[in-house]
Amino acid sequence: MEYVLLLATYLIGSVPTAILVARLLRLPDPRTIGSGNPGATNVLRYGGKIAGALTLVGDVTKGAAAAWLASFFASDPWIIAVAGLTVFLGHLYPVFFGFRGGKGVATALGIWLVLVPMACLLLLVTWLFVAVAFRYSSLAALVAGCAAPIYVWWLAPTGAYVALAGVMTVLIVWRHRANIRNLAAGTEGRIRLSGRSVEGP
Repeated sequence: MEYVLLLATYLIGSVPTAILVARLLRLPDPRTIGSGNPGATNVLRYGGKIAGALTLVGDVTKGAAAAWLASFFASDPWIIAVAGLTVFLGHLYPVFFGFRGGKGVATALGIWLVLVPMACLLLLVTWLFVAVAFRYSSLAALVAGCAAPIYVWWLAPTGAYVALAGVMTVLIVWRHRANIRNLAAGTEGRIRLSGRSVEGP
């Protein structure tokens, strides 16, 4: 049963929200334009607010749906945590599109929305604060990602969930390595006041 659950959550994560939204709205494939990242920020950048919002909601929903499914069928926190990791890995490395996925920030939020709702709220506040203060979407994602293990440990000190938060943080940082280089070089795109972002998760 556990293996079926983990396969299901990975497949949920593999649903390429950004690509599906782009096709639905007849927009270019997000992997071929802008930052090349199939995520909400890149879709927002060239597709507009509706496309970006649909992608964001879809990616959050993937994480939330998988976490809810795991919580419904399993009682062991470690099984639930591994299911959270598999949906996250599905988003990062989707089987349907050559294992080339997004950076995982929105899907991680969806996971915490179900498992530790208050941590999800704090992560949103953290992202917004950094984004508004420094106008870097990627920096906001990195700071929020690094804060996740602290928030989870504080609010739900379950070893499985803290471990999940730690692993996802490492993966988020890894997926943002190009953004980190750009931030260090001063070439990372900033969030525009018009509401669109040049670069980010």
